[in-house]
Amino acid sequence: MERRTLVRAAAALLATGLAGGAAAQEVTLRLVSAFAENGIYVQRLQPWIQKFNAEGKGLLQINFIGGPRAIPTFEVGNAVKTGVVDLAMSTGAFYTNVMPEADFLKLTQVPIAEQRRNGAWEAINQVWNEKGNMQYLGRMVENQPFHIYVNKPVSKPDLTGLKIRITPVYRDFFQALNANVITTAPGEVYTALERGVVDGYGWPIGGIFDLNWQEKTKYRIDPGFYDAEVSLVMNLPAYRKLTPQQRDFLQKQVLALEGENTFWTKYAADEAARQEKAGIQAIRFDAASSKAFVDKAYQVAWASAEKQSPDVAKRFKPLFAPK
Repeated sequence: MERRTLVRAAAALLATGLAGGAAAQEVTLRLVSAFAENGIYVQRLQPWIQKFNAEGKGLLQINFIGGPRAIPTFEVGNAVKTGVVDLAMSTGAFYTNVMPEADFLKLTQVPIAEQRRNGAWEAINQVWNEKGNMQYLGRMVENQPFHIYVNKPVSKPDLTGLKIRITPVYRDFFQALNANVITTAPGEVYTALERGVVDGYGWPIGGIFDLNWQEKTKYRIDPGFYDAEVSLVMNLPAYRKLTPQQRDFLQKQVLALEGENTFWTKYAADEAARQEKAGIQAIRFDAASSKAFVDKAYQVAWASAEKQSPDVAKRFKPLFAPK
């Protein structure tokens, strides 16, 4: 009887150990968004998280913590770097306080699929690993040019006398156009426009309706420039703790998310039409001025990048350029 009891006890302990081992295999990653939860980027990410969790049961899960109300926009990068959270959906412009090179991602002129083929993705990760304590997982937004939105008409690429809200994305370019620049978080722009603190702002083609900025916007300057980059980044130690199986699953899911990036081309066209319908007029320059405008945007940005981090800029520039 005593022997039988010991066998049963040993079996119970073994079962408990096996169950504990199985449970320990599943890892939950904490994810935060640098963008508002009601915005298009989070809306696009939510179905992906649901699919991720459904297919990753027993292996890998994501716990979406929230947007800027959880962690302020410009603190998200440091939260990833220090491991306060495991994952973030953000844009490089929002974590230049962690690593200035993050802003260089706006200068990519080839899609993420090509970046993975031509070595750009690996080059980015070498820098992100070393300087940001991050793993650059993948890019979920492409084909979203930035524009200048203003409440006063301009007849040429010159912003003299205008107060323009910026992020690091376009600080140097707008200053080169003689603007007076003001940095604010996205959540403060509506009030700044309403009170006349700013005369306009830089923003991608999409997303202004999510923030109701169309109510305070009269003009959009065309053409667009750069490419809005929204990506998933991960704390490097957390990434390295994953098993090979978990990493493979994570990469598979990120590649699936990138595979949906064709959405953004149509979205850009739809948003331009929506802006027109809302009364936002497009300001267009002649062909020569338009080309000079875009050329200047890239010349100023690369010059700034080369001054800030010459080795990284030299490495990135040929990989980011179209062939």
